[in-house]
Amino acid sequence: MTGYLLVESRDPFESKGFSQRCDLALTLLAEGGGVTLFLVENAVLGARPGAKTPGLEKLARAGVRVLADEFALRERGIAEVAPNIAPTGIDTLVGALASGAKALWN
Repeated sequence: MTGYLLVESRDPFESKGFSQRCDLALTLLAEGGGVTLFLVENAVLGARPGAKTPGLEKLARAGVRVLADEFALRERGIAEVAPNIAPTGIDTLVGALASGAKALWN
């Protein structure tokens, strides 16, 4: 995974900046960069099926890869995720950082 890596840890329903970071992801994508949004900690609450998170749905439709940390999902009792979100281990995040992805962590 190369390009841009946005790591979101805040609950998308409580964080005022969540939609701004979704807009940033779309801007980076439009400028020709590959973009991945990695949901960790409370940000995985937006990954639940049926969760009304328009920002995440918009990102997935645009081609931003949206990943959710499996550990954070388990810790919050989330067994399934929305179809546009892929659960993965934290090793994916570490690998992206090690391979030189430009990262922004919130």
